[in-house]
Amino acid sequence: MENITKIVNDFGESIVRIDGNIPIDLPAKNGDRFLFISHDQSFLTHGLHKYPAKFFPELPRWLIKRYSRENDWILDPFAGSGTTNVEALLSRRNSVGIDVDPFSRFISKVKVTPLVEKELKLAQKVLLEAVLEYRPSLVTESDLPDFPYRDNWFNKEILLELTYLKQRIHALDTPDAIKDFFKVCLSSIIRAVSNADDNCTRTVIRKKLNKLVRPSDALNRFLKALSVKVPKMTAFSQNYPSDITTDFPEDMDARNIKYEANYFDLAVTSPPYVNAVDYPRTHQLEMYWLGFAQDSLTALKKQNVGTESVSASHYKVRHEIGVPEADKVMANIFEIDPRRAYIAFKYLDDMRKNLIEVYKVLRDGGRYIVVVGNNRIRGQLFENWKYLMPIAEDIGFEIETYFGSEIIKHFIKVPRGERINTDWILVLKKRQKHG
Repeated sequence: MENITKIVNDFGESIVRIDGNIPIDLPAKNGDRFLFISHDQSFLTHGLHKYPAKFFPELPRWLIKRYSRENDWILDPFAGSGTTNVEALLSRRNSVGIDVDPFSRFISKVKVTPLVEKELKLAQKVLLEAVLEYRPSLVTESDLPDFPYRDNWFNKEILLELTYLKQRIHALDTPDAIKDFFKVCLSSIIRAVSNADDNCTRTVIRKKLNKLVRPSDALNRFLKALSVKVPKMTAFSQNYPSDITTDFPEDMDARNIKYEANYFDLAVTSPPYVNAVDYPRTHQLEMYWLGFAQDSLTALKKQNVGTESVSASHYKVRHEIGVPEADKVMANIFEIDPRRAYIAFKYLDDMRKNLIEVYKVLRDGGRYIVVVGNNRIRGQLFENWKYLMPIAEDIGFEIETYFGSEIIKHFIKVPRGERINTDWILVLKKRQKHG
């Protein structure tokens, strides 16, 4: 096949490189390593909004087509920005995406909701005219949203422009689904027109960047976003299979999946890394503007798997997960930093809860495919994938296969010594119950 080549990496390991779509019958044996080059990061609605550590679409597309059939039910218990759900939909599979983060559910829902082209284009025209009519005097001080450090994050001109755009979207005489689409378009430019570093997963202002944000930047970027995103949404809506269901329930969590036993045919996910990305903090400005947060984000942070928000009372003593290799590494971390050791333990414990829940809602013989990265914690290599396999087996999964996916492009800047270059894809199969 013309899109497959064999290469050797810096460590002398042989790797299979695949450009674009992954062949459904690609042989993958234990320990194989692949370099997948994605061409579809912004295909249809995939590129509507930046999101850290995002799945590249070709991976869930391949796994969904390989391990399920049309009209099957697919679950992603860590839905993030809904990449698995978009791919399930385009492959004519029903799906459910679970995420504790309301901002994540909002973006995902917009990505899978088709819009009527005529209504969408008309609303775009109304917004274009509104931008041309903009004057700062159209926005009063009392219209501005109130959130922590607002005037540090945004220059006054930008605050007025964003408020005006938000008001004009709100005033559209159009279905809510179309307003929500334009809210995502607005959200997609917020980081760029703030004073925060565009490329850092934490929302921080770096003085030495000398980031220049000029008056009219919000208006111009918004119009540019529409010129790119409206055609993508139109193309998605034309490809939309009308008899397929996609749902993002609000009252669930990866550790508490309220579907009946044996409901899903396949689960595919990429869970968070241990203490890697603080999602609420990454999107705090967008959440303030869209009304998903008013003040402190701590309560939401505490709900995230892999969170760093933990209480001191929990890490006074050393915890064990019952996997010797993991417990040894956590003991080493505990010597240096008890808090980090507890964060690592809690991550594995949360993932165990998730594996139990997914096992319950998968049909017999169904697979749970987990794409998981490694971390370095206080100098210790923390190999998540190795620790999750025995936990999964203990619950009743069999390890069908596991293989590596070399990472080349993530929207994450990690200090060089911390960069972890391989994600591991674990294919876990729910054992048939005998008797």
